Amino acid sequence: MSVKTVLLLDADILAFQVASSAEVEIDWGDDLWTLHSDLAQSKVTIANRVDYLLKHLKADEIIFCFTGPENFRKDVYPQYKSNRKAVRKPLAYKALVEHCKETYQFLQMPKLEADDVMGIKATDPQFMPEYRKIIVSEDKDLKTIQGAWLYNPAKSARPVVNEPDEAYHYFLEQTLTGDPTDGYPGCPGIGAVRAKAALDKAPTWGTVVSLYVKAGFTEEDALVQARCARILHNQDYDSIKQEVILWTPM
Repeated sequence: MSVKTVLLLDADILAFQVASSAEVEIDWGDDLWTLHSDLAQSKVTIANRVDYLLKHLKADEIIFCFTGPENFRKDVYPQYKSNRKAVRKPLAYKALVEHCKETYQFLQMPKLEADDVMGIKATDPQFMPEYRKIIVSEDKDLKTIQGAWLYNPAKSARPVVNEPDEAYHYFLEQTLTGDPTDGYPGCPGIGAVRAKAALDKAPTWGTVVSLYVKAGFTEEDALVQARCARILHNQDYDSIKQEVILWTPM
């Protein structure tokens, strides 16, 4: 029997991209400008994108994954994504999201980002067990999900497997370098080159901690950054209590 395929789509990114591209500026003269968006066209664009993904990846199902209300990482590190407060959402973004939820299968979980929803479901053997699950996202953070299939439409022609050792290595790198887009700093003074060089020699939590200590910080400081960087896997979430199990090094 052939294995079916389900796509776990990063719908946050897709809706933002489509809504942004639909914005049109008009100069009416006399210094009067307006901005408008054609929601109907955005709906068509979404439908075309879904059709393309299903055909290109030979998939049977697609599930839109959205970020839920609140965010557990802000309890871990209050400054998380605080740099995004002033960023304006595109016109009709909220309406487009509602359309997607009314039209397609979707998943959204309290206090979790879309990344976490995809990470949990992609690594849950009990979720759609008869399907191969492929994450569809341009977000580099998804490279930290161990053992998951990932398709980045901006960078690859086909899905690739996040090999567990490589995914863990990348997670440790993220813990050291931080992510200015998401607003957590990592270890001050440690850039991508230095982090990769250190972890290539010893890809362990001990290496991460030693670099934090050398910079004048503690293992607890490192753990806070790791919990920001960690995209949740199935073992990081209690589905009955709907609670995050914060990552702890083995």
